[in-house]
Amino acid sequence: MIAFALRRFGSLIVSLIVASFVIFAVIEVIPGDPASFMLGVNARPDTLAALQAELGLDQPLPVRYLSWVGGMVTGDFGTSYTYKTPVAGMVADRIWVSLPLALYALILSTVIAFPAGIYAASRRGGVGDTAVMGATQLGVAIPNFWFAMILVLIFAIKLRWFSAGGFVGWDKGVFAGLWSLTLPAIALALPQAAILARVMRSSLLDMLGEDFMRTARAKGLTRRRALWKHAVRNALIPVLTILGLQFSFLLAGGIVIEQVFFLPGLGRLIFQSISARDLIVVESVVMLLVFLVIVVNFIVDLTYAWVDPRLRRRA
Repeated sequence: MIAFALRRFGSLIVSLIVASFVIFAVIEVIPGDPASFMLGVNARPDTLAALQAELGLDQPLPVRYLSWVGGMVTGDFGTSYTYKTPVAGMVADRIWVSLPLALYALILSTVIAFPAGIYAASRRGGVGDTAVMGATQLGVAIPNFWFAMILVLIFAIKLRWFSAGGFVGWDKGVFAGLWSLTLPAIALALPQAAILARVMRSSLLDMLGEDFMRTARAKGLTRRRALWKHAVRNALIPVLTILGLQFSFLLAGGIVIEQVFFLPGLGRLIFQSISARDLIVVESVVMLLVFLVIVVNFIVDLTYAWVDPRLRRRA
């Protein structure tokens, strides 16, 4: 297990180095100069040069890359060109919206998908299986931003159970904060729950046809007990892959949902920074999201080894 974890940790470090290089290169090739954007098209050349020197944009690209990476390693994400404030402070304020939203949506997705997938697999070909698969097909087809607007129309405008947008802040209490994140979390979770339920059903059906399941039934276990004791655990490996990918999507792909609900999260910060050509904010936030995604995948790999002992033996 230790050898497997060390190998995966080495892959994590290499992935972070490659990701930092790619992010920096992609951001730098975007047309336009932040200093020119801030001063306007009629700026004097000497004023433009002075601002570029102040922002560090006159330095060679390798120097700027090493300075950026070194700062992120020490926790210094740089200073925003637009707001003149440390990027780390801006990220710290926004991540306490985006991260709880992603975790909330992931929990909702798992709570919905696991029972639905197991129920459909245990009633293969029946009415229950058909109903669950029909519902999941609808969930996969509906875009989450359209579903978000439907939720706002029904539960915020018509029924007035929730706010149509905004975030009250955690200083109002955990319940108040979670309540304001409920509609966005549902909008993110349901399409992902549909995918996860289908994967859970498919994986569980594969396990139900294996020899060890017939052996378990031959030893006297009931169908229900054999399902829960043997089939479900072995079916979790592909499901864990989807969970890791879903958390990555929920964390990094919630930009549209944050725009729909006017949430002050990382997604909205990226959108505003791109509009203002605040490249240092875009680079740092995207790198932070990539770091979180890679760490989640690392945790998923370790969970593989815990669920499937064959991985430990190979390592």
